[in-house]
Amino acid sequence: MAFASMWVMIRYASRQVHAFEIVFFRNAIGTAVLLPMMLRNKGLIRLDRLTANLRRATSGFIATMGTFYAVAHAPMATALSINYTAPLFATVGAVLFLGEKIHARRVAALVVGFIGMLIVVRPGALPMTPGVLAAMISAVSTAFSIIAIRQLVATDDSRAVAAWTFILMTPPSLIVALTVWQWPPAHVWPLLFAIGCAAAVGQLSMNRAFALAEASAVLPYDFVRFGLVTVAGIALFGERLDALTIVGGITIFAATVYLAVRERQIARGVRAASVAESPN
Repeated sequence: MAFASMWVMIRYASRQVHAFEIVFFRNAIGTAVLLPMMLRNKGLIRLDRLTANLRRATSGFIATMGTFYAVAHAPMATALSINYTAPLFATVGAVLFLGEKIHARRVAALVVGFIGMLIVVRPGALPMTPGVLAAMISAVSTAFSIIAIRQLVATDDSRAVAAWTFILMTPPSLIVALTVWQWPPAHVWPLLFAIGCAAAVGQLSMNRAFALAEASAVLPYDFVRFGLVTVAGIALFGERLDALTIVGGITIFAATVYLAVRERQIARGVRAASVAESPN
């Protein structure tokens, strides 16, 4: 719900403020919201984990830039459907960069997921607008963020992972925002503040969810965002209900959830085998 409301507010704010400026305010306000928590809990400030958090923040910075630009310049349901391919790209990334094995069922799920993306994008039938391209860049970057978050929350406090992301993303987002800078009108400031707060709540909740539960249990709830964003696009912004986008989005999401379920089953099998082999 936090992320869905943030997307709606981004669309409203982008009418008068450039998307890159909105990213800066998202990060700066999110930092202001989370920094007191960090200062109250000194154990969250672990400089020895700075490099790992910097990797996650780098991919998160590219993903956020792409997402905010896509929300401002593409139909929200289309942008979100493409964004849902991130776990699929994350699976490919885990195979390429982490050496994870991939089996026939996971390959089939990946193929189905990417077919879903082709249904949404429809190469040759729909124009490859900057907004759609930004959504695709965001999906790939988000995939690297997913891998980094899973690695970090396995050992680090999920609150620290969220806070470091905002802190480290603020300086580069300011540099980019200065290239298009115009001071926001007074009536837009409440929206910018709300975007920062919603982003902070969403990141804290998502990181905590991945720390407490397996991805297969978490991901189905994220599909609520698809419904809320699609309805908001139709009701608030007059976007046309595109049946193929809905079909493609559902196809992508089904493949994503299936991959998460398979990962859980494989992980349980590995744990069971380890217990069976243990001499104790």
